[in-house]
Amino acid sequence: MSLPFVDRSSSSLPVQFVSQPKWRAWLREQSAARRGWIESSGVSGNAGDVVVLPGRDGKASGAVLVVPAIPVLWDFGGLATRLPAGTWRFVSDSAPLSMTAAMVAIGLGAWKFERYKAKKSKQGPRFVWPESADKARATAMIEAIAMARDLITTPSSDMGPAELAAAAQELGKAHKAKVKVIVGDDLLKQNYPMVHAVGRASTRAPRLIDLVWGKESDPKVTLVGKGVCFDTGGLDLKPAMGMLNMKKDMGGAATVLAVAAMVMAANLPVRLRVLVPAVENSVSGNAFRPLDVVPTRKGLTVEIGNTDAEGRLILCDALHEGASEKPTMMVNCATLTGAARVALGTELPALFCNNDTLADDLLAAGKEVTDPMWRMPLFAGYKRLLDSRVADLNNVSVGGLGGAITAALYLQAFVPDDVPWAHFDMGAWNGSSRPGRPEGGEAQAARAIFAAIEKRIGEKRISNPT
Repeated sequence: MSLPFVDRSSSSLPVQFVSQPKWRAWLREQSAARRGWIESSGVSGNAGDVVVLPGRDGKASGAVLVVPAIPVLWDFGGLATRLPAGTWRFVSDSAPLSMTAAMVAIGLGAWKFERYKAKKSKQGPRFVWPESADKARATAMIEAIAMARDLITTPSSDMGPAELAAAAQELGKAHKAKVKVIVGDDLLKQNYPMVHAVGRASTRAPRLIDLVWGKESDPKVTLVGKGVCFDTGGLDLKPAMGMLNMKKDMGGAATVLAVAAMVMAANLPVRLRVLVPAVENSVSGNAFRPLDVVPTRKGLTVEIGNTDAEGRLILCDALHEGASEKPTMMVNCATLTGAARVALGTELPALFCNNDTLADDLLAAGKEVTDPMWRMPLFAGYKRLLDSRVADLNNVSVGGLGGAITAALYLQAFVPDDVPWAHFDMGAWNGSSRPGRPEGGEAQAARAIFAAIEKRIGEKRISNPT
């Protein structure tokens, strides 16, 4: 995306921040003419209000943004769409929020997906970089999230397993990472039977994307992302409405690629590995079937209770491989269950974690960077619901209750207890536009995961076992 920022401008207009509790006092200090203009514009001093101030020539002379007493970055995201075209500057760097975070919000608010539109939107407002902003950091974050949003929002006709692998390879090339892709029947030869089983019915071959970056001697951080580029449900076919937005079912893969982009751009001292099983869950004569028994990379056998619970199947092979190196932390992201959306809605990813310290770090990071999540229990009592009479376990629970928990428990069966592991069950989609978060794909929890990795390194909570 083209970032809405400039380094300097001799003709920029000022944007002033006014705290909501001080709005009335500030308004009284304005001239009668300006006060009348503001009141007639309908602005009442609510957080997020933006008012453009007129000059003597009838053109804009500046603007005011009302922020809450304790603002978060999204309070600044609306500036990208609520100001007229032109160049704007902040009158000071004294906003009650880091200017780096504010610029991230503005940059993300300016994101548009117009790949298929003949008529593009007109240029919106542009902003002068504040002196106190970390330009490189903000740019890396914006570009990483924008990349993920683009990948998720792209229709499946143009975002299949091959295109997702190409995106990972392009990212790897930009940061001098090694990217290996295992395709089609080679998945069987290299022991990724579940990835092959789920993806074999599609004319677009399944694959396992494996990106490695950093020094081997540095602490190992592994990210795993669900890359189901379209999910018909398989032979347990979804209804039309359930299938409508399944282009976003690779949102977990896009999210971990965004985290990887931020880690590599920041040059964090970690040995990063990203594993993405990329498939299309389709229907054909060789599709895997309900009650089939399929082996896994770990050696456990799985009875297929439902072919529409395919995400956990491809993830289990990747998780077992990722855990084999004993990383100091492993995180997987997946648009895994409708049950998590029923429990928490579309804006709050569910966090499951086998390590309290890692969970606390992720929760704290999410709060700090306004990228929220909610921890859910890995309740061992529900493991029995995944029992199978003919295999080591079933991929779905009997009755379907507690579906987000049982899905997480299924994944946990492939992660050793001594590997700190977190699983995010997310929606990866903004159903409507909000400041900084336009409608479309979303890399939920990506900034929080990056912040947690960065903090754990700084506090030496990530280190290779001796």
